[in-house]
Formats: sequence, C-alpha cells, structure tokens
Amino acid sequence: MSMKFVLNETSYFGKGAREELANEIQKRGFKKVFLVSDKSLVEAGVTAKVEEVLNKANIPYDVYDEIKPNPTIKNVTDGVEACKQSGADLIVAVGGGSSIDTSKGISIVMTNPDRADIKSLNGASDTVNRGMPIIALPTTAGTAAEVTINYVITDEEAEIKMVCVDPNDIPILAIIDSELMASMPKSLAAATGMDALTHAVEGYITLAHNEMSDMFHMKAIQMIFKYLASAVNEKNEEAIEMMGMAQYIAGMGFSNVGLGIVHSMAHQLGAVYDTPHGIANAMLLPTVMRFNGEDPATAQRFREILMNIGRPDAEHLNDQDVINTFVWMISELSKAVGIDTKITDYGAKEEDFEMLAEKAMNDPCKPGNPREVTKEDFIELYRRAAQ
Repeated sequence: MSMKFVLNETSYFGKGAREELANEIQKRGFKKVFLVSDKSLVEAGVTAKVEEVLNKANIPYDVYDEIKPNPTIKNVTDGVEACKQSGADLIVAVGGGSSIDTSKGISIVMTNPDRADIKSLNGASDTVNRGMPIIALPTTAGTAAEVTINYVITDEEAEIKMVCVDPNDIPILAIIDSELMASMPKSLAAATGMDALTHAVEGYITLAHNEMSDMFHMKAIQMIFKYLASAVNEKNEEAIEMMGMAQYIAGMGFSNVGLGIVHSMAHQLGAVYDTPHGIANAMLLPTVMRFNGEDPATAQRFREILMNIGRPDAEHLNDQDVINTFVWMISELSKAVGIDTKITDYGAKEEDFEMLAEKAMNDPCKPGNPREVTKEDFIELYRRAAQ
C-alpha cells in the first residue's frame, strides 16, 4: 500500500527570518499583499515588524484584522470580500492559528467560488483548485498551521468547530521567526506549547501513524519537554526558537496522519464556551491519555515516548506504571508553565456534558483515536476533566 505525505515547499527558520519575505515575494512575481493578522498583534506592534519588511521593499498591501481568537465563518466571509476589494494576488498571514486558519479559508474561497458557503468546507474537502497563495509567519509556537493541510473555523450558529482538511490550502511558504514569537505573553506561550505537545502525542498514537510521522512526532515531543518551560518562564531565546521548530515538526506529522479525541473534545469547549484551544487541550490531555493507555498497544507507545524523554527505566515498568508516569509527566509540565485549571473554570457545566459528547462524536478527529469511543465514554471523560 502506498503512503501519501504532504508538506509545503519552502520554509525559513530562525531569528530575523522575516527579512526573507520581501525577496520571496519579488522573485515569485507577486504584486500586492493581503495582510491577514489580528487586532491584538496589530496593537502590540508585532504585525508592524512584518509591515516594515514590506514597506522597505515598496510592496503594497492592505491589512485585514477582523479575526476572533476562535475564528468564525463571518471572519472568513468578510475576509473574502475584503480580499476581492484589495485586488491582491498574495495572502500574507501573520499570527497564530486564528490568523492562518482564517487565511486558509479566504484562500480556498478566492479560487473556488463555488464553495463560498464556508460550511461546505467542513471535513475532508474535495475542492478543485489550489487556494490563493499564502505565505505564513506564525507568531505562536503551537498550531503549526503554517505547515498543515488543516484549518479550523467556528460555526457559531451550530456551536461547533469545523475541521477543514484540504491539501489545496497549504501555504506555499512558511517563515518561522522566533522574534515574532518572543512577544507572546506567558499564558499564550504556555497554551500554544501544550497545543504542540498534544499534536505530537496524539499524532504518535493515532491509528494512521507511520514510520515517517513517528520520526517527526517523537522529535517534537523530546524538544517540547526540553524547551517549553524555559521558553515560557524565562523567555530564553534559544528555547523560544526551538519551540518554534518543535511545533512545526509536529505539524509535519499530524497534518498527514490525523489526531484523536483530545482534539475532538477540545473543539467543543472552544465552540461552546470560547475556551482557548491550547488551554482546552492542556486540560484534557492527561485525562484522555489515561483512557487511551488502557489499550495495550497504546501503553507500549507511551513506553517508547518515556524512554526518549529521560525515563529509560520505562522499559521495565508494567503498563499501569507506564500510564501513571506518562500522565504525571504531562501534568507536571502543564503546571510548570502555569496551566493548572479544570474545564469548569472555563464555563463547562455537568448538564452540558451530554451535549458536548454528542458534538464530539461527530468531530473529524475522532476516527484517528487508538481506542473506540462511545458517547458515554465522552461524557465520563468530560466529567473526569472537571474534577
């Protein structure tokens, strides 16, 4: 059986890498930029660091910054209209998953006008045309949206997060500049870092994992356990740069093999309560990994991870001790970066668990989970995450 693996064509890494942007735009023959960011980054002066590069090269651009932290269908449709009015031939996305995901939605509709109903893009999409070209400059070390074929848009009316999967949306170029990430507040750096860890762990145990994805996910897990705390707590420059690379590496893997039910559950918390995605993942990850670890094959995958993150003794532990140790290490890392909350702290209520479970049952990430999950399992998992 053949194996398909999709990656973007070019990426730059390192401090000051954004300076490559102007040359790449010019040599590719683009004439005008539709710059997509969000208001918080504009106000903080982060977007201005990219605008400076464009201005020095006399590259014209228009800015679109009407984006929510959990971007909505309206954010995308408004962005499409603004992009049309701009007359731009290139999208430059500056921000975290919110900006880049919104850019992907805009990109797809710009070249596939028959898909203007954003709801039609939910799930594995069959769009015909490659999206309008995107160059992505992430400002957070977590989502890896700059290298994935996925984007997530909230349907506020239905209170669900649509997980859109489409190889036509992948950016043509990614620029991972640690200077753009250095301005992240501690809370955001922690949340996005735990999001990256969730991507790597779920990608490593997902049913579709393979030798190539295993390589990416294991390396990302090693780097995140090594660098996340110092990137968040000490603003260590090397650690920030390494986290930018770690989240990208995880993205190369999970984009091709999928995720699991941590994401299925987290998507519902974001859609219903507007819970920040990384925080939702961090709160759910230990509970779900304990559940998944009851599968012997998954416990063995946990053993492999432990042996690569400083616990070589895991080779000789029984499965239950492996599960307990792995979950403890995840929880300790989360606490070390200041995340020690429960889903109830973000509005989740016992009476909502059945509704959340019903939505999670239909989430596109569910089929990749290594254990079968019922609605009753989801209800119980939400309950455990609330304790």
